[in-house]
Amino acid sequence: MSTIRRDFLSSPHRTGAETWEAIAHLLAPDEKSAARKELLSVSGIAAQIIATESVKDFPIISAGSGDRVRIYCLYNDDAVDPDNANESALAFDATSKEWKVSIPAEQEDLGWSNTELAKFSDRITVREKNEQFAEEEKSSTGSSSLTLDLEEFLKS
Repeated sequence: MSTIRRDFLSSPHRTGAETWEAIAHLLAPDEKSAARKELLSVSGIAAQIIATESVKDFPIISAGSGDRVRIYCLYNDDAVDPDNANESALAFDATSKEWKVSIPAEQEDLGWSNTELAKFSDRITVREKNEQFAEEEKSSTGSSSLTLDLEEFLKS
């Protein structure tokens, strides 16, 4: 599985809500899809988190359908120059099958944001910005079917 990066212009180019709407359009390109509606249903919550700038250095992560997508937001001077952004469409629908989105947030925003998100979606969650996305933990700590017998290997 590959990882794709996108960088979205945010404040002052866009408000947090406009930024989230652009991200929702990237992840769920079909405007009539249930996924697009679900992503847009949490716009207020996502917009507030985006406004804290925690997405500057820690990505929103989308996983499940196709390649993993890491989305960063650009702020201040970086958000003024469109050449800094990469908002191009994905070659796949990131929400066509089973999917999850994890938004990084400041520690003090975890409680209220996860409580509010749970009212609208079980696929969209917030994690402390320094924490690894749960799906990445599973893949990086999951057991491998390949085992190396070092003793036997060194005999050859």
